[in-house]
Order: sequence, then C-alpha cells, then structure tokens
Amino acid sequence: MRVLLYGLNFAPEPTGIGKYTGELAEALCGAGHEVRVVTAPPYYPGWRIWKQYRGMGYRKESASPELKVFRCPLWVPSRPTGLTRLIHLLSFAITSFPAVLLQRFWRPEAVIVVVPAMFCVPGAILAFVGTRAKKIVHIQDQEVDAAFELGLIRGRVLRSWVIRIECALLNRFDVVSSISQKMLERIREKGVSENKLVLLPNWIHTQQIQPGSTLTSFRFDWGLDRDCVVALYSGSMGEKQGFDTLMEAAARLEHRTSIRFVVCSEGPAFQQVKTKYGHLSNVIWRGLVPQEQLNELLNTADIHLLPQRGGAADFVMPSKLTGMLAVGRPVVATAAPGTQIAEIIGNLGVVVLPEAPAALAAAIEQLANDKALREKLGVAARTYAVENLSSNVILSRFERQLREWVNPA
Repeated sequence: MRVLLYGLNFAPEPTGIGKYTGELAEALCGAGHEVRVVTAPPYYPGWRIWKQYRGMGYRKESASPELKVFRCPLWVPSRPTGLTRLIHLLSFAITSFPAVLLQRFWRPEAVIVVVPAMFCVPGAILAFVGTRAKKIVHIQDQEVDAAFELGLIRGRVLRSWVIRIECALLNRFDVVSSISQKMLERIREKGVSENKLVLLPNWIHTQQIQPGSTLTSFRFDWGLDRDCVVALYSGSMGEKQGFDTLMEAAARLEHRTSIRFVVCSEGPAFQQVKTKYGHLSNVIWRGLVPQEQLNELLNTADIHLLPQRGGAADFVMPSKLTGMLAVGRPVVATAAPGTQIAEIIGNLGVVVLPEAPAALAAAIEQLANDKALREKLGVAARTYAVENLSSNVILSRFERQLREWVNPA
C-alpha cells in the first residue's frame, strides 16, 4: 500500500522527521507499505532550523528504499507568540502545498494529515479531491481551541466561524482520529460525524523506556545527593504549560533542601522562565537530552511534573506523559476535575487545580515525604503504560485498521 504522511511535527528524533510522524512511518514501512512524508526541516524545540538544514529550499531525502521524505521551507519566528505562530504554520501550509499536489501522481492509497497544523487540511483535501485515496486526519493537538481558551485569539463570533469552517473541513475526511476520548468528544460536539471518529492514542516503546535506578549519571553529574527527592520536568515550554505556577510552587519549597527541581528544556520560552526564576536555589536548569539518554534521564526523577494551564487540559494530551508513566514514577499534574489528564493520572499520581501553586507545592511535598506512596503509584503507572500505551499494541492495531479502511472487503 502507498501511504502519504503530511504535516508538521515537533518532537525531534535522529531521523529528523519528528517523533510521531517518524515512528508511524517506520511502523508502516515495517509492515510492508511504501511511505512518503511531506514535512518541514527540523527546528524544534529551539525554534531555530537545525544548522545542517539552513539555507536550503525544498529537499528530498531517502531514509530507506520504502521511505522518502520531502522537506519544505517555512518561516520560524525567533520569539513565538500567538500571531507569529499562526504565520509560521500558514507559511508551511503554503510552501508544502506544491509538494503535496505532486504526490497525486504517485497515487497514494491513503493520505494521513497530522494536525498540527490545521492550515494543512484544506491543501490535502484540494490535492486529492476526486481520487480514490482514503483521507485520514489525525488531531494530535487541538491548536485552534487551545488558542481561544488561552486568550491567544479572541472573539466569540470569530470562534464560532472558525469552528464551523473546521467542522466542514474535517467532515471531508473519511476518518478523523485523535489521541484521547475527551478530544474525540469535543470534535463530535463541533458536528463531525460519529462514524468517522477513531481513537489513536500516543504510544511509548515500553521495552526501551522502562523503570530503573534513580542513581543515574545525571544525578551525580548535577551534584544531587543520592537521597534527595528529584522532581523533574523535561520537554518543551509553551503557552499551554503553567510554568509560573510550577516555579511559584518551587519557591514555596525552597526551604526543603531534600527536594530538588530539575527543568530540562530549550528555546525562547525556556530562557525567559530561567531568567525570571534563575535565583531559586532548589532549581537546576538543563537542556534536553538526546533520545538515547531519555530513559536514564526519566529514571533520575522520583516525581514527574506535568504543569498545564487551565483550559488547555482537554485540548492537548502531552506526549511526554507516556514516558513519565513508562518509567514507573508518580506524576503530579495540574488539571481540572473531569479532564482527560485528571482521569488518567487520578490513580497514577496526584492532580491539583491549575494556577494553584500552594496546592501544587503541597502535592509535591506529600509525595516527597512518602516513599511507599511513590512506589505504589509508580507501579500503577508502569502497569498502565504497558497495558494501554505500548507502541506494539497501538501501531499494530492502527495498521490493521488502515488496511480495512483502504480495502473494506
């Protein structure tokens, strides 16, 4: 089967395609399919195009005989804001459309559009109108809803029109998938047909990311005492994360010398937060680590941190959560009751309300003081990851579904 993957994906991998798109492409190739990917040059999380890709326009790569990657130029803002992010996403939709249109002559049997960016959706519909290609859109992040909820875009009338347009576009696809039941519910509420909706959660390689000792090389390199409790945040920083709340919680625990916070990230937002809170003596600031060191980094933590701003918890399901659970550590998250994040973490960690630094500090301190509780929640987290988030289970199921969508007989 010939499968086209189209979209902008953020998390970097050694392939440079992106974590989600790259692993999906590799799984489909491993199942015997021919795959082409239309994407952008890697630039995340530093919001700067990687050095080896700078100064280039369109670029074709052959990752393997079964996998070809077409990279299209885009504009990357040095300081991303609500407006510049929209321009950034629009630039990719414009430059990538010719590359997607050319794939029509390749005659793919399935076209999978990964959102973000929603701006790519009209181009995919236009490029393959009138063909037999099964059109699938996978919503990894409800960027439009999150932008309105967080105040990056304002206007009740504007939001109403945007939702109508979004619904009309999504209903042009044969399948609409997303990563959580709550996100699927919101998509259905917009008017997308129930029979189009499919759950495709984020996955994790549970054989590669698994529990280990907290006494890692990172702990010793960073001068951390072997008995101190490490509360770790590792990942990108953006408008959806509530980092002021997290740092204010850290400030409340500065007197607890046995609790240390470690923040691993990159990019403009990380530098801004570091400048603002760099005076905190109990916070260690580090960059992101290579993929091959991720398991060791995640095992360094006694507690994992998942801050989210209020209003964003049902529009996104952070992919970093899968790694936190897979290493068998409790998670402290900020989310409102009834959200998908709160429902998942309810038995695997502690959930407090967003924008409540005192409650967040109390939750972290509670787990720091109770090793037995940390171990109990960690076992539950690992079990959940193996049973529900294993890459083998999820990707194999999706590949079978894809065959059935393309050849119903």
